[in-house]
Amino acid sequence: MRISTIVIGIAALTVKSAFAFNTSNNNHAATQQTSLQQSAKDTMFDTFVNEAELLETSSFEIPPGKLLERAKEILSPEVGLGTKDGGKCLADNFEFCAAVVGPIGKKEYLDALGSFKLENAFDISPNFFGMSVDPLQPNRVWFFNRVKGIHTGTFMGAKPTGKEIVYPPQIQHMDFNADGKLIEYGFYTADRRQGNTGGLGGAFGFMYGVGKPLPIPECHPYKPSLRFRMLNFVGRLAQKFQKKKKSD
Repeated sequence: MRISTIVIGIAALTVKSAFAFNTSNNNHAATQQTSLQQSAKDTMFDTFVNEAELLETSSFEIPPGKLLERAKEILSPEVGLGTKDGGKCLADNFEFCAAVVGPIGKKEYLDALGSFKLENAFDISPNFFGMSVDPLQPNRVWFFNRVKGIHTGTFMGAKPTGKEIVYPPQIQHMDFNADGKLIEYGFYTADRRQGNTGGLGGAFGFMYGVGKPLPIPECHPYKPSLRFRMLNFVGRLAQKFQKKKKSD
């Protein structure tokens, strides 16, 4: 009862705001809003940080160029983000943190990746690109990838099909300590409408791609909640009333 009351209340505010500009008592507020919008227009898109200067004056012990080299080394097949070097590239306080998983520690991370055995079931092309050092957090490296994998072996009971699994683009990050070891790694889907994994990344994408998703919402494509769908419906309804009011 309480949730429905909140939804109705928000819906009422949505409808009210759709017609607010038509009332004579809002002239001053409208003027203020226009002024704020103009101010935002003047400043929002011309405030770029001076990346070169920030990185040049960074106090982090590893220079940006060396940090990028270290990141590429950790992504190499010989190291494999800690899975091929026995976790030597990972700090003791390492954490893995993705959109719906984590944070989990070093041991849990290595155990989880080892249990999936993705390379035994898929011919994987990670396709990394766009690597850069964060000028505002100079111990962090950002990069993208567009994973593709051919289903060549049995995975979670699914026999090999030869199907090509195409991921949405993912944005990833690595945080380093002064010794060049990873203290955090994570990734997030950047465009869930691309690929054939239902917008899912990580191991969840391979599970969904071969028809073996875990029976939890996080392993299925995004679906708006009932409350969110209701609010969208009310918003669209308010827009229709607003257009009709203008035409009248």
